[in-house]
Amino acid sequence: MANKKAIDQNINQEKLTKKTYSIFDFSKSERPFLIVICVLISIAGLITEYTYAAMWFGFALAAYSAIANDSIQTIGTFIISNQARKWYWLWLFVGIIWIVTITYSWIVFNGDVTFQLLSTPGLEKAPEEFVFLQLAAPIVLLIMTRMRWPVSTTFLLLNVFTYKAGTIMSVMTKSFFGYILAFGLAVVVWFVLERFVRNYLKGQAGSYWMVLQWITSGTLWAVWIMQDAANIAVFLPRQLDTVEFLAYTGFVFLGLGLIFYLKGDKIQDIINEKTNVADVRAATLVDLVYAVILFYFKMYNNVPMSTTWVFIGLLAGREFAIAIGKHGKAKKRNAWLVRAFRLARKDMFKALAGLVVSLILAIIINKGVREEIFSIFQ
Repeated sequence: MANKKAIDQNINQEKLTKKTYSIFDFSKSERPFLIVICVLISIAGLITEYTYAAMWFGFALAAYSAIANDSIQTIGTFIISNQARKWYWLWLFVGIIWIVTITYSWIVFNGDVTFQLLSTPGLEKAPEEFVFLQLAAPIVLLIMTRMRWPVSTTFLLLNVFTYKAGTIMSVMTKSFFGYILAFGLAVVVWFVLERFVRNYLKGQAGSYWMVLQWITSGTLWAVWIMQDAANIAVFLPRQLDTVEFLAYTGFVFLGLGLIFYLKGDKIQDIINEKTNVADVRAATLVDLVYAVILFYFKMYNNVPMSTTWVFIGLLAGREFAIAIGKHGKAKKRNAWLVRAFRLARKDMFKALAGLVVSLILAIIINKGVREEIFSIFQ
């Protein structure tokens, strides 16, 4: 008994040592990134009281952090299934769609580049001043992105600006429903198509599949812009003049170039670990189903929602459908089900962590949110 206790203590000590070393290794390997984060935090603290400078600084951080984190949803499968192509051709394709889509919103909605998502009560007022934590929110998102956490940029960036708890609840409700719908639809679609896809995906894909994938990826990207442009523009006036519009559009266009140059950076691993998404045919199906779901919710109402939750629901449902459709020994099928469950649980845990952080920031920053929540318990 004493020997077993000693062995358990040694194992726990080894785990602690490995964890210590892993933290040390992370801080060592990510030293340049951590230096950049320290610089950004310092700048945020210095310019918070200068509203105009803080507005553009916050926007720049939000633009890059939001697209870098959400790139796995919209262009992740596009990047991995087009690895043989030059990065700048992919960038120009996606960048031009960005410019056209945002320009359409700016013209049709009189300077609004968010397709009226920021007209939602609780978000319709542009910030007249900033607090440090509002500028820190996109920095937190940068850190989570570097750690490969698929957090909701909608929750993390919009919640810190809304002054109504009801708005937060509406966004959460729509996002959770999106996860459930995406999961269920993915299970049905991939279970029905699993045998057909498994047989049909054999061999090399025809050239027309590449055309189809570029079309579906472009469509998905445009629909994602309609949903998530609000996350980037929340720091800015609700109607942009010509100079502000050019700055907004141009900065994001250049940021997309950096993301493609880095091939999605570290968070791309969330896509890479999923089953067969490198195949252009599988990537096309993922993009098509995802685009349909996002378009449905955009037409449903103008309340913002977390596209991240829809995306991880879609991938989780797809993994479960593939596992259920496995033929052969039950032991093999069970192993695939365990793998699917672990992938879904990991993505869900990270998304929930981002939600908790956003709620804490929203309660600390916004007096209106605090008062609404406290009134419930009175």
